[in-house]
Amino acid sequence: MARIDQSANRLLLRELVSGMWLTLRYFFRPKVTINYPYEKGPISPRFRGEHALRRYPSGEERCIACKLCEAICPALAITIEAEPREDGSRRTTRYDLDMMKCIYCGLCQEACPVDAIVEGPNFEFAVETREELFYDKDRLLSNGDRWEREIAQNIALDAPYR
Repeated sequence: MARIDQSANRLLLRELVSGMWLTLRYFFRPKVTINYPYEKGPISPRFRGEHALRRYPSGEERCIACKLCEAICPALAITIEAEPREDGSRRTTRYDLDMMKCIYCGLCQEACPVDAIVEGPNFEFAVETREELFYDKDRLLSNGDRWEREIAQNIALDAPYR
């Protein structure tokens, strides 16, 4: 009986030492976690975050009111109303996006022939009320203006794969 206890004690001691050695080995390696609010990890150029409507460099909005994004949206989150302008082109008068319905599939971005609607790099858009998750045209355009540099860079990086 004493012999079994000694072998069990040796086995227990061996497991304890190997566990301590494993802990000591990882103790001196670089940390794999980040301090989130103060440090941010890298984001892929294909990341699909908060939606935005883009403008041309001249300041004119890109959306040509083709309504392909509205037609392809599986969640029916996009509502567009349009009217013709004096020069014969069409532009949107209303572009609403219900972010509570959106499933962030990216089909609206893929369907857009002029890269007007995009899902930008912003993933920090928490709100306090549900009404703030109904995006209208002005909100989407301001998102596009705010994130244009990052959006253009991400589209350029993803261009070989499109």
